[in-house]
Amino acid sequence: MKKNYIVYFPEVRKTEILEKDVPVPGKGEYLIKSRCTLISTGTEMTAYCGEFDPGTTWEQHFSCPYYPGYTNIGEVVAAGEGADPSLIGKRVATNLHHEAYGLLSVEDKGDQAGGRTSISVIPDGIRDEDGIFYTIATIVMNGIRASQVKWGECAVVFGQGLLGQFATRFLRLAGAFPVFACDVSDYRLSLLPDDPAIIKVNTAKEDITKMIEKYNKGRKADCLIELTSNADLLHLEASLLREKGRLIILSSPKKPTLFDFEDFCAWPSISIIGCHNFSHPLYPQADNPWTSARHFEQYFDLLKYGMIDVKPLISRIITYREAAEAYKMLDTDRGRQMGIIMDWRDVE
Repeated sequence: MKKNYIVYFPEVRKTEILEKDVPVPGKGEYLIKSRCTLISTGTEMTAYCGEFDPGTTWEQHFSCPYYPGYTNIGEVVAAGEGADPSLIGKRVATNLHHEAYGLLSVEDKGDQAGGRTSISVIPDGIRDEDGIFYTIATIVMNGIRASQVKWGECAVVFGQGLLGQFATRFLRLAGAFPVFACDVSDYRLSLLPDDPAIIKVNTAKEDITKMIEKYNKGRKADCLIELTSNADLLHLEASLLREKGRLIILSSPKKPTLFDFEDFCAWPSISIIGCHNFSHPLYPQADNPWTSARHFEQYFDLLKYGMIDVKPLISRIITYREAAEAYKMLDTDRGRQMGIIMDWRDVE
């Protein structure tokens, strides 16, 4: 008899694999067999390590016990009453957890951390290993649009984890130049495209203020995307912006911080823009048609036409049996890891 295997955090810094029966789809539900899932080195590791303060949104939604995973490519293998049977056999992208089989309801409106369930068919010709980054891509696309970046503007990205890697690439596609990619890891910086308009800056070794002045003709940056989750950097980041520049908080800082709004915000008149993935509009609107589904389509078009290459961002491919080892490794050496894909295709 087939079994379902589910990755689970029963408590902080502990991973288990639960073994259960394969669920049966009920009314309005699809049964999806996972092909691969992507470990979130940000959100999932925050839950795994319990790195948040009491009373925060993090504690409310990501406390252990916790089922990790929200980026899943699978195949629809069964449909319950009221669900569209034409989807059976289709490859789909969903926000199911790290699990061999999962149920998704067409009527379920949410809630993974206040989010919404979704199901999107993946076009032919896209590798699972490339497509699995779709959640990261849609998060960043939402942030790029919020930044209001324009052709020829100077942009800065602080943090070159997965989100930062996509932000740097998408800013270039949007016409920003130069783009300053900042991190304290030479390894992460080495994964960026070989593009003369991308200035790679190790901020542990180089003065980012002087680098921007040198490569941007003495001018400050027009916009900056914060992706380190380190709120202590906000003063530095704001100081890099020109008058009426834009600071986009696309990360999730976990700690409160003191910020001098007079000298770093009001006086230079910068805009501080918060941009979470869940700020995508639920439905297309005349002034903002860019739903997560629309961004999903755009990401796969970029892959289809060779406009983005994500292969350098795949650090390793593991099976669910190696999940506990992978989370332990990330806890001690996150800086040298990028995309870790969990392959479920050998599960019956």
